[in-house]
Amino acid sequence: MALDVHGQFCKLLLEFFNIIFAMVGFGMVSLGLCGSQTCGFFNLDLNSQMLIIGVFAAGALMLLVAILGHVGVSTESRAALGIVSVLLVVLCAAEVGAGVLAFVNKDKVAHNLSELYKTVYMQYMKKGDQREAIVLHIFHYTLNCCGNGGVLELFVRNTCRERNGFWDAVNTPSCLTAISNLFDSNAPVVLGSFIGIAVLMIVACYLSHSILVNEDPRS
Repeated sequence: MALDVHGQFCKLLLEFFNIIFAMVGFGMVSLGLCGSQTCGFFNLDLNSQMLIIGVFAAGALMLLVAILGHVGVSTESRAALGIVSVLLVVLCAAEVGAGVLAFVNKDKVAHNLSELYKTVYMQYMKKGDQREAIVLHIFHYTLNCCGNGGVLELFVRNTCRERNGFWDAVNTPSCLTAISNLFDSNAPVVLGSFIGIAVLMIVACYLSHSILVNEDPRS
């Protein structure tokens, strides 16, 4: 199908969103796989298992959206773009639902995430495997924390980010403290992040729909 100027512009923007979805989806799938292999999936409690499954499933869906979105943009396939729109609506609803549940059950979510971190920490202490190091890197760089000891951490400091000066090093929290603070004092920010991602998905859904309806009348 031939597109007008607005449709062509939507194609470019949707391709940009496809790249973002692919990167985020790949990261979430990798984190889910790495977490399950590192911690021993069947050795985890049910809540931690559900957390890993949720991360993996959401990442897989985002990868599927990115692939179908690219196919739809490249070939202007109505079927692919239609599926992308449906998947984005599902992901958007899931994001909002997950954000609300995380906000309402913030103490439970913080506890489950802390238990997951402690499991990975202990596994790395025992084995020193690269998979555990990757998961610790993700925790440390995302939460700006370092191990169980913060500034006094001795055992996993090599997985923490480099500090810029003495004051930055002194103010490094432990990851258990950072997780607790994230869902305690910053719970509204966490909810806002989920909603923000949902808004991006709505925009991508609108772009996909616009490509479907904006045919060039001269074609």
